[in-house]
Order: sequence, then structure tokens, then C-alpha cells
Amino acid sequence: MSARVHVEVDLPIATVRLDGPERHNVLGVEGWLATAEAFHALSARDDVRCIAVRGTGGRAFSAGSDIGAFDAQRSAQRDVRAYSAAISDAMRAVRTCRHPTVAIIEGLCVGGGLEIAACCDVRVCGESSRFGAPINRLGLTMSHDELEPLLDLLGPGPVLEILLSGELIGAERAQVVGLVNRVHPDESVVERGYGLVARIAAGAPLVNRWHKKFIRRLLERRPLTDAEREEAHEAFETDDYREGRTAFLEKRDPDFRGS
Repeated sequence: MSARVHVEVDLPIATVRLDGPERHNVLGVEGWLATAEAFHALSARDDVRCIAVRGTGGRAFSAGSDIGAFDAQRSAQRDVRAYSAAISDAMRAVRTCRHPTVAIIEGLCVGGGLEIAACCDVRVCGESSRFGAPINRLGLTMSHDELEPLLDLLGPGPVLEILLSGELIGAERAQVVGLVNRVHPDESVVERGYGLVARIAAGAPLVNRWHKKFIRRLLERRPLTDAEREEAHEAFETDDYREGRTAFLEKRDPDFRGS
């Protein structure tokens, strides 16, 4: 059975959990569709400030698409295109989510799981985590939509190394190439990951959303309009700014000590 996709909300934090531990949380077409639906729904909420993404069972984030279901779901040309569209929609929903997203990775993170992780804003993993996309052994390709988040994150060299070699890389190498931001001991990665999620959720939500938007826009490599440049000044008119400035001046925020 392919992974189910569950959404758990403990405001201001939400978790999207891939739940199919008996098969490393692989996703069938229904799972990809459910992932897109989950992120669209969470992105529309104003009470959510950060989203954790993780697998169930401690052995895998996700091993990607359910190859065992390909005969039924990805055989006829019409089904191939529908399946590819489901993956693209899910990845787009993760990347364009308004709220910050953190992938908390335990164990295996390959194929489509690697793609989901690359779509998140921040990735943390355990020391024994492994990453890769050995699809050249299957004679399959990643679509342009699937490659884009990896290319934006890593650049062409590391992406080609992963795809052409088909090798799995460990957590240390993943951090060196920029695939993960932080590596923690396996036994504490979930706790430390949620600690980061809580820290992000404690920040000014409008500022976090703006920074996500600005960075995605800058990656498009086309000139900014005057209206887009002006949007960066709107933060100074918000309650977030007024409250943050007050905290700074009163030295209530420990991160401002010594300023």
C-alpha cells in the first residue's frame, strides 16, 4: 500500500506526514494528489506559521513514487501524463506554500522523497540519512518540473552527480553540497527539527512569508518592477514591525542582547 498523507495541526505549527512505513512511505498517484491538497489547504490558513514535513516510522522520509503501482497507474500514455501532472502539482504546492516549510528527514530520502524535500525551505536530517535518485537503473527520467527545485537548490554539478551515478549519498555529503541545512544525531533529529520549526513559527509571520516570496521571485532572474521593489517596504506598516521594534528597544528579545 502506498503512503497515506495526514495533516496534523497544533497551532501555530502544522505537520504533513507521509504515512506508509511498511514500504518506506512511498507515494502512489493518490498520495501525490493528497500532498498537493494538503499544502493548498494549509497555505490558505492564516493561523498556521510553519509546516513540518516528515515520514512515519523513523526509517524513511519517503522512497518516492510507488514503483509497484506503475503497471496500474503509470503505463498507458494518458496515465503517464496524469501521474506526472500529479507529481508536478504536489511539488508546486509545497514550493509555493505561503508558510515556511521544514523537512525533518529520518533514514531514506530518495526519488520523489528527495524532490519533496528539495521543495521545502529548510531540511534537517539524521546522521544515518541517505539521499539519492537511482532512477537511471529503471530507465526513467525526472521531468523538468521535478528537476527544477533540485537545480535551484544545488546547481547542475551535484544534481548531475546524483542522477548520473545513481549512488546514494550520506548526510555529511548532503550537507556539503547544500542538500540539507543541519545534521543531527538520529535519536534527536525529530526533537531538534521541531525545535527549529517552533523557532520559525515564533517569528513575524508576514515577514517570513515576504522573504519566501522575494527569494522565489529573485530566482526567476528577470528585472524587478517598481511595484515589486516597493512591496519590500510594506513591512514597516505592519503590527509585526511595531511589535518587533518595541521588543528590540526594550531588550526583551535575548537575540538582541548586546546590540
